[in-house]
Amino acid sequence: MAFFVHAVVPGVTTEQYDKLNAALQQMPGVFDGCLAHACVPTDDGLEIFDMWETEQQMNAFVEKMMPVATEHGWPETGVAPRIMRIHNHWVPGAAG
Repeated sequence: MAFFVHAVVPGVTTEQYDKLNAALQQMPGVFDGCLAHACVPTDDGLEIFDMWETEQQMNAFVEKMMPVATEHGWPETGVAPRIMRIHNHWVPGAAG
């Protein structure tokens, strides 16, 4: 079952996001199970939207990502991301 994650990250800039993303891109397998990702800048920081194949893959990513985010100066928000089970999803133009 797929999962949708919505994280609100106040106080983080797109520059900080880009540095974290570049570091994560160097980690083999870190994105295994990620079906889609989007980062949206807001007046207060960022909002991040992910879709994961399974909860286990999502949790494995978080375990790998959080220490790297801390190393790159991302603040602790104290607010857990919103995690929702996906009933259905599709990609326009994709087979199946």
